[in-house]
This record gives sequence, C-alpha cells and structure tokens, in this order.
Amino acid sequence: MKKVLYIALALSVTTAGLGTAAHFSPVTAADSLVTVGDTIVPEGENDDDEFLDDEENAEDEFGEISEDIEEGEETDDKPVVLTNAPDAVPDSTSTDIELTEGMMIDVDNQLKEWNAEKYLSYDSTRTALPVVDVDASEYERRLRRLPCVIEMPYNDVVRKYIDQYTGRLSRSVSYMLGAQNFYVPIFEEALEMEGCPLELKYLPVIESALDPLATSRVGAVGLWQFMVTTGKRYGLEVNSLVDERRDPIKSSKAAAAYLKSLYTQFGDWTLALAAYNCGPGNVTKAIQRAGGNTSDYWQIYPYLPRETRGYVPAFIAANYVMSNYCQHGIVPMQAKIHLDTDTIMVHRDLHLRQVSELCDVDFDGLKALNPQYRQDIVPGYWNPCALRLPSSALTRFIEMGDSIYNHRAAELLPRRSTVAVNDNYVPVVRSGNGGATASKKKYSSSRSRSSRSSARTVTIRKGDTLGSIARRHGTTVSKLKRLNGIKGTSIRAGKKIRVR
Repeated sequence: MKKVLYIALALSVTTAGLGTAAHFSPVTAADSLVTVGDTIVPEGENDDDEFLDDEENAEDEFGEISEDIEEGEETDDKPVVLTNAPDAVPDSTSTDIELTEGMMIDVDNQLKEWNAEKYLSYDSTRTALPVVDVDASEYERRLRRLPCVIEMPYNDVVRKYIDQYTGRLSRSVSYMLGAQNFYVPIFEEALEMEGCPLELKYLPVIESALDPLATSRVGAVGLWQFMVTTGKRYGLEVNSLVDERRDPIKSSKAAAAYLKSLYTQFGDWTLALAAYNCGPGNVTKAIQRAGGNTSDYWQIYPYLPRETRGYVPAFIAANYVMSNYCQHGIVPMQAKIHLDTDTIMVHRDLHLRQVSELCDVDFDGLKALNPQYRQDIVPGYWNPCALRLPSSALTRFIEMGDSIYNHRAAELLPRRSTVAVNDNYVPVVRSGNGGATASKKKYSSSRSRSSRSSARTVTIRKGDTLGSIARRHGTTVSKLKRLNGIKGTSIRAGKKIRVR
C-alpha cells in the first residue's frame, strides 16, 4: 500500500507573498507591452455563431464546444474595433469584459465547504498594506519580473482583468491564496511530469476558483473544468457513481497531458490556452481568418469566440495577482497544517457513511477527501477503487474488515444483486357479459410444481405467439421459454410445445 500525501503541508503564505516581486528575476522576452491587433472587424465577419457551424467537428473531434454561445443567445450588434490608439479600448474601470467561470463563483459558498471551514481562517493579526495607485509602466514592470516561460505582456485588456481580481474579487483572491496550499503542489507535480510551464498552476484560478466541485453552465466539472468527452479521452472515468474530473490528482494529470498536446499542435502556449477554452478547431479558424500565417494570440484576438478573447488576459491577471497581492492590500487567508492521508484499494461496494461511522471519521471530511464519488458510494465491484482516509483511520479500517462492509449495508446499499420472481399467477376468466374477472382461485408454488410434474404438449397453431399460447393454457411466456429451451420469441406452426 503506497502512502500518498494528498494535501501538502501548508506553507507560510505571508512570507512567500511579501517577497514575491522583490526576488523574481526578469524574463528575457519580447516587448512586454502588447497592443491588440490593428484590426477593424467588419460587422458580421466575427459572428461567434460561425465558430459552431460544424458542431460535430467541434465536439466529437476536439471534445469541447465553444462555451460562449448558447442556443438563442444574440451576438454582438456592433463591430469589434481594436487599434493601437489608447482610447480605442474601453478604459480599465469599465466592466465590459467576459468573465471566466472561476470569476463567477460565489466565494461565500466556497467558505462554507469543509476544507475551508476546517483549515482556512482569517488572520486578525495581519493588516493590509496601504494601496497606492499603479500606472501602466509599473504593471508592465511587475509582469516582466514574473519567472515564467509563457509570455505575460501588459495591455488595457489585461488591466481590466487585474482590476477585477484586485477589486470586486479581492475576497475570492484572499480565499484562493490560502486554498492554493492544498492544490498547487499537486498541480506543479503534474505539470512537471509533462514538461509544462509551472505558471499553468494558476489556470484553475480562472477556471474554477480552486473549487474541485465547480460545475459550469455547460457541464464542465472540477478544478480544471473538463467536459465529459475530453475528460474520457485523457483517462478520466465518468459514470453515475464516479466522476474523476473532481479528483484533484487524476484531473491535474489529465489537464497537463491535454495542455501539452495542445502546445504540440500549435507551438505556442497562449494559443494552447485559447484552445483549452474553446477547442482547437476554433483557434485554427481564428488563425485562418487572421491571414493564416500567425501564431500570435493577440493578432487572432478579434477572431476568437467572445469568452476566449478574455481567457488569456484573465490567465495573465491571475498570475499577476497571485504574486503581487500584497501591493493591492489583499490579505491571504491563513492555511493550517493539513492532515496526512493514505489510500487503500476497495474491491467491494462501500458507502462512505459506513466508513465514517465505524472509523470515527467526519463524514463531510471523508467526502472532501474523495470528491470523485458522486453518490458517496465507492463502487469496488465495478473496478478496484481508491479510498482516501486520514492516516489515523486507515489502521482501524483494516482491522474492522468485513464489519465495515456489513454495517447498515441493506440500508445504505439497497441495490439488489438477485431478485426472486413472483410465481403466483391469477388467470383471467371471461364472464358471461363479455367482461373479464380475476379468478378467486390462486395457484400456489407447490401447486405449480405438482402441475409441472405431469408434462403436457400442444401443437402450435398458425398465428400463435408465445403470449397467446401462455394465456390459453394459464401459464407465462417465461415458463414456456424455460420448459422448451427457447432463447428468443420465434416459434413455428405445426411444431409441438410443452406447456406444463
């Protein structure tokens, strides 16, 4: 049994955060101030509905349909105008941006979850630093200092997303700065295994706000917001009882593999991010509309689906705020040291309530450690399944043996494996007025057995079916099939059939 540390020891968020900007080395990259393509898109040319003109291609080939268009939703009536002029893009205080799924999650609901209530708290001894106005050159400098491979330029679009995180969403950022201690070590390990840039660890910030149970309006689930088709393609099982898109470890491995394949396809991480959001097909179409010879996200920006236009700017803003929160007066929630956990393979069906009651483990905590089990049932008969437990409870689980599986089994696991068939048959007798009445005479199981002891056969008439023969002789179709070894339903006129 391999011991797995599911949640890393909480790090000192305060120490890590205060020194972030001061100790980062500058990234050697192209100009970090980027304008959004010198393009005026004629009305109608950028209709987002065109991105879904081949639904089968978008969903079946790539596993994701662009999520910014819903049935009946109207597209923008005005053309998109993007130029180098400073006043061509709306000012950074406006809210005319497409929010990502993670930016729309209610932080108050997240704070009620078991992990947050148990291991996160506000540190009353800390006070926010005074906030000073930041100009464009300072934003540019701070982004340039981030130690990253993926290009993190500054422009007015990025600024609007930074303003969202440092303003309206500052409480959510405070929560995520604490919750990242639970999840970021898992993300980093998965990304490192695939050779992906580690700054992708903040992609779940914009996807799910670090909520493993997050579900989007179109059915994407988990920290990395996988659709069912894409998740299954990368090894995540989804059925009525299990949804591995909710499993932080398995979904992180799948996301890293998917991102790596998208980078292999496009050769650019910002294009890979765009494809992660809207599907590779839509990114390919945007490249073609931009002239077909560019791999610059900012040049294909106006040709992308509406939500995807804000996806990369939001990702840049997430990296910025998770590294420069102190300068904006955001105080991280304090993360306590999390418990150690072990996993054990379960080969029989098991309800989490059985484990909770006999191993003295908090039920909500057990669900939080095993979020992939949708109905709180571990389907061990279907496949050997991993159950994650606090290390202190694992020994007791092993010692209890069958007692755990038998505890309240009929109540908690009511699905039957075998069912007895009702053999009591009440024949219908025709009354004199043409109506049908049920005979008061019932045939017991013993009577049925004695009747079967004297075999009787009849000749099949033309037009007969098993049903008509069964009604004529007071028996059932299943009995006829059993007595005569019939697999299907076809019978031939003139042949003999046993009816008792």
